[in-house]
Amino acid sequence: MREDRRKRYDDGFRREALRLIETGVGKDVLARRLAMPVQTARNWIMLYRSGGEEAVMGATGSRRYDWETKVAAARDHVEGGLTTAEVMAKYGVASIASLQRWCRDYRAGGAGALKPKPRGRPRGARSGPKPEPTREQELAEEVAYLRAKVAYLEKVRALRARKSRGVSGAPSCDGSQGKGTGSAGS
Repeated sequence: MREDRRKRYDDGFRREALRLIETGVGKDVLARRLAMPVQTARNWIMLYRSGGEEAVMGATGSRRYDWETKVAAARDHVEGGLTTAEVMAKYGVASIASLQRWCRDYRAGGAGALKPKPRGRPRGARSGPKPEPTREQELAEEVAYLRAKVAYLEKVRALRARKSRGVSGAPSCDGSQGKGTGSAGS
């Protein structure tokens, strides 16, 4: 029994699968011999039929398709009755998932649903300059500032008063009471 290879299939594994696909085995036999999911075997056989070895081996880089290709491929599959493998071969589509997504979008919204969507932040989304505050807003802001300043000054005054009162009667850091330096004999 082989180990589970669902996570990643290396080139050697894919070449072995290609060798079996070229001999004409079906998805069930391929899945059983290589201990892989039947759905993956089915997808690889379809990829081989539509794109050859390169499609199964996994071409490097991502492919981009223009809007006309997407619409034509989806239309041929949805309305024209072509199979997935035939559409992939005809238009050079490398991924089954891409074609399935195009067909789903085409069924839901027609050709317009396949138009490219704008990427990134929409223009004008940045915050522009702040509007000039009204006289009332300026005054309210000034009142809030002055109230905070008065509260701060009152706290400072209270701390100074407590400090001047508390020096004579408050315990010092060495635990002695009041005016002394903390020495026992004076």
